[in-house]
Amino acid sequence: MPNKLKLLAVFVPLIAGTAVAAPNYTADGDLIPPADYRDWVFLTSGLDMNYSTGGMGHSMFDNVFVDPASWASFKQTGRWPDKTVFVKETRIASSHGSINKSGQFQTEELVGAEAHVRDEARFKGGWGFFALEGTAPAKMIPYEAGCYACHQANGAVDTTFAQFYPTAKPVAVKAGTFKETP
Repeated sequence: MPNKLKLLAVFVPLIAGTAVAAPNYTADGDLIPPADYRDWVFLTSGLDMNYSTGGMGHSMFDNVFVDPASWASFKQTGRWPDKTVFVKETRIASSHGSINKSGQFQTEELVGAEAHVRDEARFKGGWGFFALEGTAPAKMIPYEAGCYACHQANGAVDTTFAQFYPTAKPVAVKAGTFKETP
């Protein structure tokens, strides 16, 4: 009977969607990219978002996903819990295809992906960034990179750009965790 209870204790959180999807690392500390991130909670899509001056020469969509357990916790507290993992993928935009006569759509061409990981015991300031390249383990982007300072200065909730997440922003505002940014 104790074995059945242990098994039940494992499966009940999975069924309820609250199982912690903690980040996985290699022995060297590289992030193992989550293979199923496209099944996670979709937070937002941005078109041609750029945080510095200069153009890209083509249009791109960014899609942001967060692991389901972190989203469930965020909806209750307005804060991202330890072990939260975000994945932002970037795809080429196109306006020419099939029956489309105007506007833009995302292509299947994945230009890049990044992970933003909260792991308070592992990272200075609690968060680490990783440039993902397929399924290969990803090295952490050095703390000197501009993404850390920018997220620290401009992140509306726990160094994240929740100001651009239309479903997360009202949760954080209601919880009193939302920080207005310039």
